Amino acid sequence: MTAELGLRERKKERTRQLLADTARRLFSERGFDQVSVAEIAHAAEVSPATVFNYFPNKEDLVYGRLEAFEQQLLTAIRDRPRGETVIAAFKNFILEPRGLLATTDEAKAKELLALTRMITASPALLARERQILARYTDALAKLIADETGASGGDPRPYVVANALIGVHRSLIAYVRQRLEAHTPNRRRLARDTRERGEKALALLAEGLGDYAAKR
Repeated sequence: MTAELGLRERKKERTRQLLADTARRLFSERGFDQVSVAEIAHAAEVSPATVFNYFPNKEDLVYGRLEAFEQQLLTAIRDRPRGETVIAAFKNFILEPRGLLATTDEAKAKELLALTRMITASPALLARERQILARYTDALAKLIADETGASGGDPRPYVVANALIGVHRSLIAYVRQRLEAHTPNRRRLARDTRERGEKALALLAEGLGDYAAKR
């Protein structure tokens, strides 16, 4: 039974990955708004209902991986060493190069670059992204409140979470602005992005001090 369940889960994960990869390829070639769910289903050789079983809406075909990112972020904060602040753990996690800024595969980089530019050009995707980042903020605020024993009326957990996710949003915007202007050297862009993040978080650290240091 365990082996059967494991096989079923792996099959579901392969289907999910196929749908996401197929959608991103079509989106990159033609643009998000020009591709229908029915076309994605046809290219992946599944029914449209199957697509919606895995992804509740079209936007999630682009952002599905961000669920894993959210859990990784929360785990990095939750499992930080004793005495380390939330802002320090956030810095260690968020400034690690990922995706376009980390890959050495030129074909993958080209695909990610097209995907980034597609997101920037789509109001629907940008709106969905704002919803996801708001969810990040709420989840991080709850984690901070639980750790610090903050009361329901204490604004500090949400203020801290909002500030930290705000830094993340500003770095996303910075990378997109650079990519819109031209196709920069990725190593240099990664370095410049990290420097901006360090400056922003240093500014926050001056105000937050040792708030939410893990006990």
